[in-house]
Amino acid sequence: MREKIIHKSAELFLTLGFKSVTMDDIANGLGISKKTIYQHFDNKTKLVEATTLNMFNNICDGIDCICNASHNPIEELYDIKMFVMKYLKDEKTSPQFQLKKYYPQIHQQLQFKQFEKMHVSVKNSMQKGVDTGLFRKNIDVDFISRMYFNGMSGIKDKNIFPSKLFTMEYLTESYLEYHLRAICNEKGLQTLDKFTNKHNLN
Repeated sequence: MREKIIHKSAELFLTLGFKSVTMDDIANGLGISKKTIYQHFDNKTKLVEATTLNMFNNICDGIDCICNASHNPIEELYDIKMFVMKYLKDEKTSPQFQLKKYYPQIHQQLQFKQFEKMHVSVKNSMQKGVDTGLFRKNIDVDFISRMYFNGMSGIKDKNIFPSKLFTMEYLTESYLEYHLRAICNEKGLQTLDKFTNKHNLN
């Protein structure tokens, strides 16, 4: 039952937002009593914590699968972006923004976990790009992987990038291209242009 509660909570949180969803909404969605939820979670904060951790682990598993199956680091980054956006339902309810506002401690813990995961995977991806001759050989892989994480976090700041002006799809697409064009060599740029033209990303 605990897993069912987490699964339904994630679905509702991503659709309606962390603030909007009540314990009653989750209970009604599962056809159970609120008391049953409280047998597994002391309060909504504990449920949010368990749900976000579960979502994070699922995303990590998906990213690992993409990295293991990728043909090149350029496609890999685009595939990861598409997977995460689809999983988070294009972030239409701004889950990270709401988490930061209403559950700051959980957001901080999650941010650290995201950095640890993303730093390693992006670092490996960039090293692969250098080794396969797609990225410039003189790039500082560790520095740029940190900058990439910082940028991806920064575009979610609604004060700087208000949703009435920018969709999350546009922001992630634009930032990813900005990042890749900064580190690709001539061969990499040709590969990037070929990929974006094929998928109508220009």
